Amino acid sequence: MNKEDIKILLVDDEPDILEILRFNLEKVGYQIKTASNGLDALKVAEKFLPHLIVLDVMMPGLDGIETCERLRQDERFQETVIMFLTARGEDYSYVAAFDAGADDYVTKPVKPKVLVSKVKGLLRRLKKREVTDMQLEFKNLVIDREEYKVTLKGKELLMPRKEFELLYLLASKPEKVFKREKIMEKIWGSDVVVGDRTIDVHIRKLREKIGDRFFKTVKGVGYKFIQPEK
Repeated sequence: MNKEDIKILLVDDEPDILEILRFNLEKVGYQIKTASNGLDALKVAEKFLPHLIVLDVMMPGLDGIETCERLRQDERFQETVIMFLTARGEDYSYVAAFDAGADDYVTKPVKPKVLVSKVKGLLRRLKKREVTDMQLEFKNLVIDREEYKVTLKGKELLMPRKEFELLYLLASKPEKVFKREKIMEKIWGSDVVVGDRTIDVHIRKLREKIGDRFFKTVKGVGYKFIQPEK
């Protein structure tokens, strides 16, 4: 997908911030639409069908959390990338955003270059890459689900099934933050009782085997897979 084909919706009740965001993202080549509140954002999204939405939390009428929840209830936006950009840095706001379905959460102020870099990272999953239903390929890393095999720089790695399943889950959606509860449900199931540190231990082992740069811990929420630059 070319940059000029990517559509981004910016939602903030501060005109100056909207203008700065619009200017810097349009300069990169993205299509941009804006809205100043949650209700307007829902209306614009229905017509614009953006690939990524940048949402403020504190807005009059319908706040960002409620807006995100409503978007996720619509099947058209279940796979849309949603990033919160807000001055609210409290842990409860952070967790509430991910509970509502956010993919990332960035606190203001943020430098335009940093924001553009964040957006590129989140949108990277939309770009064409060699992926089949059973195989994920990244730079120097191949994850083959059919054979339960992981290859790094041409060398096959020994990996227990749970480690493999965790790696495949995170890598299936690069840059997406997976909440700990969702990881536990997907990998171990709701009927299996395991310790709170189980996920942390498996992530640590994956970092030791394929490299720390592939993973990021989102404090109080979960983990995400970082797709390496090509």
